[in-house]
Amino acid sequence: MKTFLSRSLFFFSLVNLLLLASVAQQTPPSNPSTPPPAETTPAQAAPAQTTPAQTTQAQPADQSKDAQDKKTSDANQGTSKDRLFYALPNFLTLENAGQVPPLTAGQKFKVVTRGSFDYILIPWYAALSGISQAENSEPGYGQGAQGYGKRFGAAFADGTIENFLTGAILPSVLHQDPRFFQQSNGGFVHRTGYAISRIFVTRTDSGHQQFNFSEIFGSAAAAAISTYSYHPSADRTLPNTASVWGTQVGYDTITYVVKEFWPDIRRKLSKKKQPTPAN
Repeated sequence: MKTFLSRSLFFFSLVNLLLLASVAQQTPPSNPSTPPPAETTPAQAAPAQTTPAQTTQAQPADQSKDAQDKKTSDANQGTSKDRLFYALPNFLTLENAGQVPPLTAGQKFKVVTRGSFDYILIPWYAALSGISQAENSEPGYGQGAQGYGKRFGAAFADGTIENFLTGAILPSVLHQDPRFFQQSNGGFVHRTGYAISRIFVTRTDSGHQQFNFSEIFGSAAAAAISTYSYHPSADRTLPNTASVWGTQVGYDTITYVVKEFWPDIRRKLSKKKQPTPAN
């Protein structure tokens, strides 16, 4: 429980830092003071003709926003190119997707591989390993560089095994859809409840609702494999395996909630990026 709370605090701190960084990057510089308007002659006062190119540039902001949202979905693959806070992979989340074609087994493995070996996960696992070493969790790893290296390898293996079991292997065998379909409608409580429920309810490849065997049993299998293979022998107990399983499900639950509201945050950041038209 102590490790889960510490890592949860780290997760929320990282989210806040990424959010602040995103706002700082996308806040436009203040417009310099404009000189007073010069006197206009009758020739200059004549209205200028609008060219087709200028008309194209004057498109409403809503159309540009819709175009940006469409860039986050890969219509051909049925997956996303989005990143949470422009950093963490969010390739299995679809916005306002409705009924979409199911992913093939090959597509499920491809997108999970792309997300599991993404470059941003290196500092992510490095930070988690640092927290684990500072708490001296799983003392069998020891301290120092060797202990840190073992913790880093274990954290990377834990995440990768769970990603493949819950996102590719079991969804392919059980014909379940590993994607998260954002709700977007309703209030905060309704949407939060929907996101949490996706841990237990998912879509099948045929579009029906079904118990999320892939998530629940996949994370349990991942916890058992990691605990009884490369983790310290002193930690190879059933209670520790159950604790690891609960931690993984807890992380996935938090991540689903963040995924549900991330498009709203991204759109607000995009509005701040648009410069204010000069009067």
